[in-house]
Amino acid sequence: MSRLWDISPPVHAGTPVFPGDTAYAQRWSAQIGPGCPVNVGALALSPHVGAHADAPLHYDPQGAAVGALDLEPYLGPCRVIHAIGLRPLILWEHLAHATQGLPPRVLVRTYERMPADRWDPQLAAFAPDTVERLADAGVTLIGIDTASIDPADSKSLPSHQVIRRRGLRVLENLLLDEVPEGDYELIALPLKLTTADASPVRAVLRGLT
Repeated sequence: MSRLWDISPPVHAGTPVFPGDTAYAQRWSAQIGPGCPVNVGALALSPHVGAHADAPLHYDPQGAAVGALDLEPYLGPCRVIHAIGLRPLILWEHLAHATQGLPPRVLVRTYERMPADRWDPQLAAFAPDTVERLADAGVTLIGIDTASIDPADSKSLPSHQVIRRRGLRVLENLLLDEVPEGDYELIALPLKLTTADASPVRAVLRGLT
């Protein structure tokens, strides 16, 4: 059986979120006890908590909600490329060693160890030209182990605007600490949230052999 890599960070009350975003919180609306046979939780969270898929609605006021997106980009052949410690922007030259014969999905590891317990204001992001060149190479989904494909303090979001214009899909906050460079099968399906600008995903990679 092929090995599975779980590339979703844990989600709990301490999971970091973009400053000002809604952190994960859970309460019990029912608990097992006399007259109640089940536990039932109620959740409050940003759809950008943990590993998640951005919808066009996140960066385009006329964009599609996540529940309307085709699932095909989130499932299939994928390449993990290491660009560890290269910041603030991932340039094409940082990926060029692994761009021969790219599959439609590319995930980039920038952390030696993802800071799953704290917000990183110095996160690495994609240079817009890198996203353009990935799109030119036939890539339809890009992913990263940081909270955004743009710098944390960006207001113009140039890389998000490239994926809007080129029709790419994006995954953020992936946990790639244990994943070697190479080719895999990606499985990272968003929920069918009909009005949401993003969705949590349980992202996994499956080895090809």
